[in-house]
Amino acid sequence: MGTGKVPRRFEGKVAIVTASTQGIGFGIAERLGLEGASVVISSRKQKNVDEAVEKLRARGIEVLAIVCHVSNAQQRKNLIDKTVQKYGRIDIVVSNAAANPSIDPILQTEDSILDKLWEINVKASILLLKDAAPHLQKGSSVVIISSITAYDPPASMAMYGVTKTALLGLTKALAAELAPNTRVNCIAPGFIPTKFASFLTSNESIRNELVSKTLLNRLGTPEDIAAATALFASDDASYITGETLVVAGGMPSRL
Repeated sequence: MGTGKVPRRFEGKVAIVTASTQGIGFGIAERLGLEGASVVISSRKQKNVDEAVEKLRARGIEVLAIVCHVSNAQQRKNLIDKTVQKYGRIDIVVSNAAANPSIDPILQTEDSILDKLWEINVKASILLLKDAAPHLQKGSSVVIISSITAYDPPASMAMYGVTKTALLGLTKALAAELAPNTRVNCIAPGFIPTKFASFLTSNESIRNELVSKTLLNRLGTPEDIAAATALFASDDASYITGETLVVAGGMPSRL
């Protein structure tokens, strides 16, 4: 996206985006940064973090990069501490980390995998916000990234979909808990070809089937999700909280 068209809604704001070194998370970090935010990016691997920083700085974005595995308590605390040490505040938190380690039916999924799905996809969001909450400014915004599978979990992603359904409820509950100073909203992306979704989108026939379920006749891009996230994070959405926006090209979700 050319910087020409981008508004500057986040001058002086500080945004933390988890799992933000590639795919949707990177797209979100880039968009918030291009709109003027100081962006704190993180993921599990130092190499990925280093590569992402280069790309963002090359676009003139102020960025702090920290290795953080979201289910590691010490690394989560470090993410928040380093952000506050450097910038003194947090205005935006985008919780994007997710794992989908299994394609088994729910009743055949191993305990340890169920734990991992719950841990990373749901509990880590809660614990991250627990650490961040004391530093959230008045007028701050939390955006939780769910998935269209939250509404209709496909067989191959059943338990993943259920954890994403939990995030819809979490959004409502946290919106009530953090009001009136912090808004909490949720984005449910459709199928976006990224490394995370490669098993779906690299298979031609699955890909074509997914495209045929959209009304706009294409899969989405990280930029599509980033634009919607930026809306929720901005003052343009100052009267929206507790809501989920499906960004899926008209793919069936809810009525």
